[in-house]
Amino acid sequence: MAPLSILFVCLGNICRSPLAEGILRHLASEQGRDQDFVIDSAGTGGWHVGHAPDDRAIAVAADHGIDISRLKARKVSSADFDRFDLILALDRSNLRDLTGVAPPTCRARIELFSTRAFGTAEDVPDPYYGDSTDFEAVFRLLYRGCTSIAAASNEGPASNNGNTSSVT
Repeated sequence: MAPLSILFVCLGNICRSPLAEGILRHLASEQGRDQDFVIDSAGTGGWHVGHAPDDRAIAVAADHGIDISRLKARKVSSADFDRFDLILALDRSNLRDLTGVAPPTCRARIELFSTRAFGTAEDVPDPYYGDSTDFEAVFRLLYRGCTSIAAASNEGPASNNGNTSSVT
């Protein structure tokens, strides 16, 4: 079975999407399922291209045993729409941006993260202008969602069973 390729997308690729990438990589590794996924992240904006994630994102991930410090921000490219099976926008604004630039022959399914993870249409809040408690809340939300996505991937790429798990 071919690995499921997932691209997480937020605005600048320094807070939410690198956290989601790191969390899903961590979960896959813990479950011995590294070969089941191709995981990446990107932003719809290019302001932070080449930069490491926000220090607060790095810190909250490290607090949970996940190292995202070596990730580098990048902007979504036209090739991403054919390279990935699933492109998950972290909020509705980025979802609109992605669907607006997706080529008509796009191979990827473009969805809202919370729709895939929880069956809802809620945005993952951007913690950039917040403090460490905002980053912790976003981490916990992303962890639950990535746990659900990993579990659903056992049932096939189009599955969404809504399973969640708590952060330990």
